[in-house]
Amino acid sequence: MEITAGGLLEVRITPADVGKRVSVRRVETGLSGSPEFTDTVGVLTSWDQGVLLITKKNGQSVRIPESSLVAGKVVPAAPARRRGPAASFEELTRISARAWQPLESEQLGGWTLRAAAGFTRRANSVLPNGDPGIPVDDALARVTSWYAERGLPAYVQAATGAAGTQELLCAELERRGWVSEVSADVRIGALAPVGDVDAPASGSVTLTRVPDEEWLGRYGRVSDPDVARRVLVEGPSVWFASLPGGRAIGRCVVDGRWAGFAAVTVDPEHRREGLATAVMAALARRALEEGASAAWLQVETDNPGARALYDGLGFATHHTYHHFRAAP
Repeated sequence: MEITAGGLLEVRITPADVGKRVSVRRVETGLSGSPEFTDTVGVLTSWDQGVLLITKKNGQSVRIPESSLVAGKVVPAAPARRRGPAASFEELTRISARAWQPLESEQLGGWTLRAAAGFTRRANSVLPNGDPGIPVDDALARVTSWYAERGLPAYVQAATGAAGTQELLCAELERRGWVSEVSADVRIGALAPVGDVDAPASGSVTLTRVPDEEWLGRYGRVSDPDVARRVLVEGPSVWFASLPGGRAIGRCVVDGRWAGFAAVTVDPEHRREGLATAVMAALARRALEEGASAAWLQVETDNPGARALYDGLGFATHHTYHHFRAAP
């Protein structure tokens, strides 16, 4: 918080700071009747009619009455590097998009409309990397009609929590009634420690270039195997891992210095046996052989088991993305 030479808190932000990362303190009357202070850090996404809207790192929007402010200032953007490899939001967005390629796409200015017959939201959502070139309302109308023509719901994938992410767009979508259905953290870490993990079962892992029926069956989110294969095999260098009997599977896309892990799934009857770690270790060793040194993955925010696994392997959250669905 900003403190003046006289020791007083001071509000040093104005509506002109919309779009910047800020730290504010507000005061409210608590249950006891005493004043209570609350601090909020995030991107100031609007300041309208006496109310500030601040989008936090996790995508949560906080409404703060201007009259409750006691202090506020602009703060530097959250650093892109926590531990492990350095990476920008722009780089990770490009890498992750190449790992989940659609069957068809269309450009709308800087937005990419992607469709793959409904297989995975990542391949069936708009990637808004830039300006659509037309007013937002017109762009969203075009998005909605484009997906309707394909019999698909309209989704926009937008991110929060790092330098260069899209808090302003998230706020615009929310104001227009779009709903955030799924949120996931994009995590990064060093690759070598994953490959060095002592997981005895990794010696039994089979690596292939194409997923077989058993792999798809364990993945479990496949309505059309042909469509799923077409999406899953696309990427610079794609590997599929499986343990005998479909006990555990995984996918890895090697793209330059990056190895992207996905679809790590374990048979419920064989959980807590270290099989997910074994699959990732085997994939990491292959990626290291191909020259990769850094790793990334995406994990939904409501998946505590997977989050604990990735914590143990040294992955740290870089940013969070959200799939916004058009209002009915």
